[in-house]
Amino acid sequence: MRVHFIAIGGAAMHNLAIALHLKGYQVTGSDDVIYEPSKTRLAKYQKLPAIEGWNADVITKDLDAIILGMHARIDNPQLVRAQELGISIYSYPAYIYEQSINKKRIVIGGSHGKTTITSMILHVLKFYNLSFDYLVGAQVEGFDNMVKLSDAPIIVIEGDEYLASPIDRRPKFHLYKAHIGVISGIAWDHINVFPTFEGYKEQFSLFIDTIQADGKLIYCQEDDILTELVNKHQFKKPLELVPYQTPNFKIEDGLTYLHSTEGEVELSVFGRHNLMNLSAARLVCEEIGVCEEDFFKAIKSFKGAAKRLEVLSKTKNSVIYKDFAHSPSKLKATIEAVKEQFPNRKLIACIELHTFSSLNPDFLLEYRDTMYGADFAIVIIDEKSFIQKKMKPFSETVVRQAFNFDKLNFFNSSVKTKEYIDSLEINNTNLLLMSSGSFGGIDLNLLAKHLHLKL
Repeated sequence: MRVHFIAIGGAAMHNLAIALHLKGYQVTGSDDVIYEPSKTRLAKYQKLPAIEGWNADVITKDLDAIILGMHARIDNPQLVRAQELGISIYSYPAYIYEQSINKKRIVIGGSHGKTTITSMILHVLKFYNLSFDYLVGAQVEGFDNMVKLSDAPIIVIEGDEYLASPIDRRPKFHLYKAHIGVISGIAWDHINVFPTFEGYKEQFSLFIDTIQADGKLIYCQEDDILTELVNKHQFKKPLELVPYQTPNFKIEDGLTYLHSTEGEVELSVFGRHNLMNLSAARLVCEEIGVCEEDFFKAIKSFKGAAKRLEVLSKTKNSVIYKDFAHSPSKLKATIEAVKEQFPNRKLIACIELHTFSSLNPDFLLEYRDTMYGADFAIVIIDEKSFIQKKMKPFSETVVRQAFNFDKLNFFNSSVKTKEYIDSLEINNTNLLLMSSGSFGGIDLNLLAKHLHLKL
């Protein structure tokens, strides 16, 4: 098979390209700009395009398929040429489905927790050397790639609700046609695509309809919006409903212990949201044949997905974390998790707003009261983000009113942000740095080490 990737540099795209290369396919690709780590990883497998750009001449009739990334525009010269030649064009979720059509498909959806639930499942399956394929949205310890495609009988897929491609406006998780579907919760996101909350919720209802007949829907019973949606859903085919909730646990000396039928299980992750994620992962693993006892034996060594409460630096009385949290629900859950784990320490919570949703003044109001769990808060919007997204900037006053939190400092420059954080006194204090972006290029590892060297 000869497959060409248009916009090969994307996180999922370059991982799929590598997976197909390892499967023996002839893989080529193009992009106008490729950032790290995609650049180095593609180069490792000799799949980095020799030149940047969209040379239409590389699209020829002998290609079996085109895989189109969201980064490409509908007038992309290579896409236009492929359409003229009648070559089959897929989004990457559509191609994942084609590759897994004869497998048992487990799809993890939800506004938050998708990556962690998927990563937990992968960790347990790998622990027992089971045969499986996967697609996950972050690097997971013990896995070289974020996509694997083989002859395995099952595939575990992180199902994003964002659009599949520029010419396929369906949410990605609608395309996988799950046998087992998971929904972790519903909290409005992607306002640039789903301008109303009702429209956003509808995508999860449609996802339920894609689950195959006699399949299972595993869902978080503690999410009131999700539970109401499931209760009101008009099921078009027979499905088994499997609700889950936070398991019993305790916290002692900064460690979390889970109560199980096998006794207390010490975990390497913490936070109620992660314990709910763990419940979902356990139910999925049971469907694959991993019993509860074996699940807990394996999950003890799970340390979390990349950028999820990732420890940058640690001392006896202070931890500095980096976390992917950026939406209101993720922000609130992550802050509460750290504060509950370390109730006797102060917590400074820092959030960078840079997505289309968070830079929308209407959506900004969704952040109200989300930082109350912190002792002090920092909100950052690099002024360049507004310029790059061609959006109108809003003032510090608007930010303060939206968050409704008195103990808040606002910065619109990465330079000023770094200077301020570097001046903080963090003795007996945890620092939580949250963003799905790059904090304007600040080296967070270096910053964290410098803060702790001052103690």
